[in-house]
Amino acid sequence: MTAELQSTSDSVSGRNTRLAQFIITIFGLYARAEGNWLSVASVVELMADLGVEGQAVRSSVSRLKRRGVLHGERREGVAGYTLDAPTLQVLAEGDVRIFERTRASVEDGWIVVVFNVPEAERQKRHALRSSLTRLGFGTAAPGVWVAPGNLAAETSQTLERQELSAYVDIFAGHHFAYGDLAAKVRTWWDLVELTSLYEDFLGRYRPILERTSAEGTTPREAFQIYVPMLTLWRRLPYRDPGLPLSLLPPEWKGMTAGALFDELNDVLRPLAREHALAVIHGENPSG
Repeated sequence: MTAELQSTSDSVSGRNTRLAQFIITIFGLYARAEGNWLSVASVVELMADLGVEGQAVRSSVSRLKRRGVLHGERREGVAGYTLDAPTLQVLAEGDVRIFERTRASVEDGWIVVVFNVPEAERQKRHALRSSLTRLGFGTAAPGVWVAPGNLAAETSQTLERQELSAYVDIFAGHHFAYGDLAAKVRTWWDLVELTSLYEDFLGRYRPILERTSAEGTTPREAFQIYVPMLTLWRRLPYRDPGLPLSLLPPEWKGMTAGALFDELNDVLRPLAREHALAVIHGENPSG
């Protein structure tokens, strides 16, 4: 494949991923309160508010259906979709990570995960690594994954749900010796990359908060800001597992970014919901 074709392929793949993420965000925010169902028409209209044409939305929904994330269901003769049970569970767990972020302390200790996967099931090895990365684990050494101790229950529940627990041992304890733990944390997690992600979020959304606070916003405008903002933010509490502040660099950007997210959530979420429900219920949304 030529570089030009590869670039085009990557661009299309990235756009498809972004559209799928927007759709899942919309279902996560609004379908669960509507009996886990949204009509096709309402999804198309809400995505149009985000600047996405109907055919692209239908194609993305079809891909999510093929993956088993969405299931087609007619209600009162209207075509629509529901989320599958595993995705609902992931979203419920995500609510805690995103909206109730907890910060570990050194006293919480650590959990260490090691796993052994037969070569014949090496796809499970990839699944395990992906799951641990998504949970926010760092790597202390090849094959040794570490996370704050307060993630023990979530880790075990996730691995059991994904039928990966048979390959894993989980240990809990404290860092006893040797070396400076803060220095080690900087090697176990890519704090430089995390800082860059937080700075990007701050640079992108701090001006938006200032503008909306000064000028106000309509429900439709709030929706147009809120869904992409939440979609971008929701990966960060997984990349950053809430490491103890005493082990992080001074003035950790995650705290500032988290405070900005909370302010944006307070300001935009009710207005965005007002607009979304007006569309879902076939009303004439304002703004």
